[in-house]
Amino acid sequence: MALQPAAGAKDLNPRQVETNRQLTERLASVYRLWGYDEVSPPRVERLATLMAGGAIDSSDIVRLVADDPLGLRPEMTASIARAACTRFADRRRPLRLWASGTVFRTRSADEGGQCIEENLQSGVELFGVSGSEAEMELLSLLMASVQTLGLQASQKPRLLLGHTALMDLVLRPFSGALRDQIRTALIDFDRLAIESFDLADAEKTRLLSLLDCRGTPDQVLTQLGSLCGEQPVFDELRRLCAHLASAAQAQAVTIQLDPTFQPHFELYTGLVFQLVCDGRSSPVVIARGGRYDDLVRRCGATDDRAFGAGFSLAIDPIRELISDLDAAEQEQSDVLVAFSTASNLESAMERQRGWHEQGRTAVMALEPLASKQEAEQLAKAQGGLQLDWVDP
Repeated sequence: MALQPAAGAKDLNPRQVETNRQLTERLASVYRLWGYDEVSPPRVERLATLMAGGAIDSSDIVRLVADDPLGLRPEMTASIARAACTRFADRRRPLRLWASGTVFRTRSADEGGQCIEENLQSGVELFGVSGSEAEMELLSLLMASVQTLGLQASQKPRLLLGHTALMDLVLRPFSGALRDQIRTALIDFDRLAIESFDLADAEKTRLLSLLDCRGTPDQVLTQLGSLCGEQPVFDELRRLCAHLASAAQAQAVTIQLDPTFQPHFELYTGLVFQLVCDGRSSPVVIARGGRYDDLVRRCGATDDRAFGAGFSLAIDPIRELISDLDAAEQEQSDVLVAFSTASNLESAMERQRGWHEQGRTAVMALEPLASKQEAEQLAKAQGGLQLDWVDP
């Protein structure tokens, strides 16, 4: 009987593992330049923490069989926010933290039942900044992070921005269950649901027009201004987008504002964003984040410190998008050190040591080979390695 991994779990090959390591190290180097300190939140947390005060549905959490209500983290923000408000409560603000690690979510399998999705994440959290300066720093840091990833213009990276205040403006005329139903229809881009609501024709027309109200920030804010009048949040978004424009252009990232955009997890109370690229067959979300002041308050922060924002990058989808992580590294192939029957292992290992001193990866053929031709065939079979033949 062939043993298979659990549904949703992954066996990564050495190349994938190495690419993941390179990606996380490159991102970490950027975070450190911006003054962020590394933390390591636990994979196992109490469900009360993981659910983030109801922002994350319990069905998204992998529960553990234990005396206490425990689960595996579906994301790291809630755990880091808890630590920021407890262990790090006495540290000066702004508090800048970053972490990388595995997250776990459940979903319905195609054949029925549940399966666990395991993914590698890397991200940052910024605590203690109440104004839009926090978002300006985070999105600038996101652009700096994107620069290290080697994304191509052909992948059409685009930063999708939303804001809970924009959604509140759209929903202001409505209340109760109808408000919730309209919110869901807008988020799901469900025209049929909007047309089925018991609303005046003018209200339906207004809501349907908002489904198409996405595009450049200036265009969208102008349209929203004509529908809702000028609002303070518009100036905040204009300032943020103007600040980002040059960095986004340098990375070939387009900025798109969408007043109906809201993420799956209801963590956020303010700016929300996703970075999306075109994958092989469909768009791929490689980063997401936003402001989550309410979560920080639920974790016990005082009102003057209840401010938090952050983002996470999804390493596994990024790895699949990048075909050539570092061309300079790939131009130098690894080395196979092989020796003839007239030489010996000790001489070959001395040659291997020389390659290692140059920073090159060199592996040994531990048995003597009859000819250089046989060694060349072995080097080719092991992935086209460069041969270093030891034959006195």
